[in-house]
Amino acid sequence: MSGLISRKISAPLSGTAKVPGDKSISHRALMLGALAVGETVVSGLLEGEDVLHTAAAMRALGAQIKKGEDGLWRIYGTGVGGLRQPGNILDMGNSGTSTRLLMGLVGGHPITAIFTGDASMSKRPMKRVTVPLEKMGARFIGETLPMTVQGTGEALPIEYRLPVVSAQVKSAILLAGLNARGRTTVIEGTPTRDHTENMLRHFGVEVLTEEMEDGAIAVSVTGHAELKACAMSVPGDPSSAAFAVVAAALSPGSEVRLPGIGMNERRTALYPTLREMGAEIAFENERIEAGEPTADLVIRGGAALKGIDVPPERVPSMIDEFPILAMAAACAEGTTRMTGLGELRVKESDRLLLVAEGLKACGVALEMGADSLTIHGTGKPPRGGARIETALDHRIAMSFLVLGAFTDEPVEIDDSTPIGTSFPMFAELMNNLGLSIEPIGKAPSS
Repeated sequence: MSGLISRKISAPLSGTAKVPGDKSISHRALMLGALAVGETVVSGLLEGEDVLHTAAAMRALGAQIKKGEDGLWRIYGTGVGGLRQPGNILDMGNSGTSTRLLMGLVGGHPITAIFTGDASMSKRPMKRVTVPLEKMGARFIGETLPMTVQGTGEALPIEYRLPVVSAQVKSAILLAGLNARGRTTVIEGTPTRDHTENMLRHFGVEVLTEEMEDGAIAVSVTGHAELKACAMSVPGDPSSAAFAVVAAALSPGSEVRLPGIGMNERRTALYPTLREMGAEIAFENERIEAGEPTADLVIRGGAALKGIDVPPERVPSMIDEFPILAMAAACAEGTTRMTGLGELRVKESDRLLLVAEGLKACGVALEMGADSLTIHGTGKPPRGGARIETALDHRIAMSFLVLGAFTDEPVEIDDSTPIGTSFPMFAELMNNLGLSIEPIGKAPSS
């Protein structure tokens, strides 16, 4: 266990920081590259623990994956339908994305695989993905990890309306549908992350997206598609960028540049939300990379942020950013209301509860509901001085370390180990911008 402490900064933040590659896109690059015919070359791949678990699993399923001395990752795929029976248990660590998407891949192939993960993963719900995959012919032993997945070589195409909005479930069904006999369609009432659709198109697969009469979105693939190997560059992860964005927005006089950040509209609702609170965020050099919109972010700190009511329809597009948004709300002037947060309770941890308990310990006035959080800011950072129990959740850990840069008293987190799952160089990057994050017990930097 490795705790960290974050102390109040004495000067504005400044500098340029290269944020790690997008985790969601990195997972999918490895998976689709493993299904393509030929050599796929990937630059900017996130090398956090979650993604490395995906790489190990795809190797076990028959793909050749290696990192060259030039920093590029090369994937030699098996083709759709070519995955092989793994010789060992697939250890997914703490990655829910890897687990659910790979269940779709395995479910659509005539192989059997046993999935396991860490203590956090063993508590996460899997029924939402196993139910539609069973309709396609897969079978599952167990309801949570460890779980055995018995795939089918005769996957059935289905039309499935998501009862719970989830990009992971949508992606699992579409991936299983790549090896099905006919068209597989997923219907979502609220648009979710479309990285899978964008990347499938980048690999040459036809993906149909249609708006239905009731406003829902139907996404379809036709089975036995051929994926063509390609080159791709992974943009910076907007969820990782969020920590530097909020830190700069809370620091008057700051100017921070974050080049090459993914700007997918289904991932970036944090930016209009922060702008409504008064943050100054600019997008420069906007472009498309590997089918994904990308831009350079410039954040300038100014006046204190203001509390707002966050529209619930934004939740799917910023689900991972609510912990860090809550830190901004705790320092803002006035009340910030967030609703529709039920999904936060079944992430790596009960994030809603952990955020509320941690903020209370730091002296923040708030009310928490079953799926809501109301934070009463005073226009200045709270007292701080708390030791935060992170429950092995990387986003909880990083969010409270950002808060500690502004509170009167330092903020500690109990364990920094999980940060490595998505942002291995988090403390170094943030310290280079002007924060003061150190191991607990180390003397404060002068």
